[in-house]
Amino acid sequence: MSNDKSSSIIKPTSKDVTFIIKRSNGPGFSSYWEEFQIPYYPNMNVVGALMEIQKNPVNGKGEQTTPVTWECNCLEEVCGACTMIINGKARQACSALVDKLTQPIRLAPLTKFPLVKDLVVDRRVMFDNLRKVKAWIKIDGTYDMGPGPKIPPQVQEYTYELSKCMTCGTCAESCPNVNEKSKFIGPAAIAQVDLVNSHPTGALMKEERLEALMGEGGIAECGNAQNCAKACPKGIPLTRSIARVNRQTSVYGIRSWLNR
Repeated sequence: MSNDKSSSIIKPTSKDVTFIIKRSNGPGFSSYWEEFQIPYYPNMNVVGALMEIQKNPVNGKGEQTTPVTWECNCLEEVCGACTMIINGKARQACSALVDKLTQPIRLAPLTKFPLVKDLVVDRRVMFDNLRKVKAWIKIDGTYDMGPGPKIPPQVQEYTYELSKCMTCGTCAESCPNVNEKSKFIGPAAIAQVDLVNSHPTGALMKEERLEALMGEGGIAECGNAQNCAKACPKGIPLTRSIARVNRQTSVYGIRSWLNR
């Protein structure tokens, strides 16, 4: 058996991959496209290509340039940090394999969030919206409160799908109602309301969440385009979830009006 460790090292081939990347130094700066030729590795993903640029920031003209700025964390399509537009489609750079992409590969930042720099955007609004609708289960204290409530298997199965959300912003990017002229909170926050409202303990704050969704930027501003469900990388049933919450807000609104 050979002890040569170099045999396990992935080496570049003679093949190059062309990337055309939309760049900008941040808000207020003009954007421009810059081309790069990257040495190809077997099973290379987009994050790996960006790392190659970081190691040797020379563009396609042979000019020394600045490394491209981007974000990544888990590299397992779990955190959503590396979400960007790849060949016109919002997706995660960690799971985008070069072999399955048409060249030249074009990278651009998401358009529905404030630009930070190059491919980095500020997704803070998604987390602000989760706070707005109180998308959490409130626990009073850290002491032993005994076993939790039993949840039927069919409810567990449904809510598990909703719990896959990684706040990547892909659904917002595909939604025509999420734009600079609208305060619509987007599909992700609505689906998380459905998730926590489906939990017996979370249902104790159900009315507070529905009240929030009935306000400005709430569920009434969903245009039912249904792009979100098609775009979601986790296959979350967003349109079904939005329909469920829409019915809940309608019933709650009627009951509140009758009880005046």
